[in-house]
Amino acid sequence: MTAPESGPVRVVLLGFTVPDDLFAEVMARDTIMAVQTHTFAWGLVRSLRAAGCPVSLLSAAPVSNWPGNRQLRFRSGTFRQEGVDGRLLGFVNLLGLKHLTRFLSVWRTGRRMLRGGKADVLLVHGVHSPFLWFAALCGRRLGVRVVPVLTDPPSVDLPTDGWLVRRLRRLDRALVRAALARCSGAVTLTDALGEDFAPDLPRLVMEGIFNPADPAVAATGRPTATGTREVVYAGGLSRAYGVDRLVEAFRALPGTDLRLRVYGRGELDGWLRDQAAADPRVAPPELLPREALLPRLARAAVLVNPRPVDQDFVRWSFPSKLIEYLSAGVPVVTTALPGIPDEYRPWLLFAETDTADGLREAVDRALRLGPAEHARIAHGGAAFVRETRGPSAQGRRMRDFLAGLSAAVQVDLPVQTRRTPPRRRTLTRRR
Repeated sequence: MTAPESGPVRVVLLGFTVPDDLFAEVMARDTIMAVQTHTFAWGLVRSLRAAGCPVSLLSAAPVSNWPGNRQLRFRSGTFRQEGVDGRLLGFVNLLGLKHLTRFLSVWRTGRRMLRGGKADVLLVHGVHSPFLWFAALCGRRLGVRVVPVLTDPPSVDLPTDGWLVRRLRRLDRALVRAALARCSGAVTLTDALGEDFAPDLPRLVMEGIFNPADPAVAATGRPTATGTREVVYAGGLSRAYGVDRLVEAFRALPGTDLRLRVYGRGELDGWLRDQAAADPRVAPPELLPREALLPRLARAAVLVNPRPVDQDFVRWSFPSKLIEYLSAGVPVVTTALPGIPDEYRPWLLFAETDTADGLREAVDRALRLGPAEHARIAHGGAAFVRETRGPSAQGRRMRDFLAGLSAAVQVDLPVQTRRTPPRRRTLTRRR
């Protein structure tokens, strides 16, 4: 059955889609890097608008709890970016109070935005319990379909959590599951997220959105005749992401013309500077805005995603950096994460193991590609993400999925309904 042609769906996006200037201000003094959250959020907006869907924004700043971010009070307000109007939600940035004040803020502001048939769908970005419960309580009452966008499992336990925080996370997970059961459908980053946390809902699996760079930025990313071949990683600088293994793998590669560059911020920042001091082929880490990072990716000899595969949470995750990597038109090496869809396999070079030896062999293989195979992988991967994961393609899929929920019809898209009970898992994240 072919998907029916769908008209515009009016969407209110509730989540963390804040203007670029506010995001830059927040990230300058925060201990976390919410770059992927910000990029994906605006990708949702651009995709829906490309499909002709009017979008309004209801957003909170994506910040870590105090003292990770030392700003205690975030004020409400309005903003406009890329022709889209948004409202900022005020809250108090303290554990416990953060959830309560965000709920009160969205309850006061969100109902006004949804009343009077102003929206068809309330799209909730993330598994933030205050937002999900506002949506669950108000959506049905106001005749608006509630659809969460699940990009991560709820309330992941961290090794540094104390007993009180672990109890609060357990409560939050229960609240999230109860709210999800009241939704109309779900958009999930991976199929496993839907199976485990929204098993009874129709769902659209959408692992990411390619956000095209400004043409002026992209044009500067042509490889230059520097005499060096760069092995590049961009993302969080932590052991959980395999950055230490990548450095070990790189140092075992022969060749004085090779250079390792890492872009990002994280716990390994100081350690990486020590590695750079000990080995002239390893560059010190840099943190760059996206417009400056993209040309660096495009001039690399190979891009690497070294994330280990033996962590509990990887079955729920898709590394969105793979879309950005492939779009650069450069060979990409990655570990064999279970959340990578089969459609990506022709355009990726997989490490046989996630060890330093496995990464070294895969990077060496990428560096030795012949011209024909290099062109096939590099150009083919770029075309694949631009044509199938760009805003137009992903926007049409979301529009048809959301319209299908409204019309109560089954559309012939990657929408799956599960009736199996959710798997109960203890969510832990290895540091």
